Amino acid sequence: MKLRFAPILDPAVRRPAPKPVRVDLRTVFLIGTGLWCVALIVCFILDALGFDVATPLSICAAGVIVGVLMLIWEHFDRWDYRRLGQ
Repeated sequence: MKLRFAPILDPAVRRPAPKPVRVDLRTVFLIGTGLWCVALIVCFILDALGFDVATPLSICAAGVIVGVLMLIWEHFDRWDYRRLGQ
């Protein structure tokens, strides 16, 4: 009878971890940043119509800024990955 807790108690029984999968994060970051841009435009329209959207406007602007920063990070991360692979 095998114990379910055997890998916890004895690390030698553990199966090897799977290799990490390299994914293209540009698509994920572009979609997310695009959605934040759409939300930002909606907030600008609501602000022009007289609604109080100061907090959502700042949140959407921060989302766009973080998305652009993540795209820049991903560009340099991919560049390092290709450079180190050669």
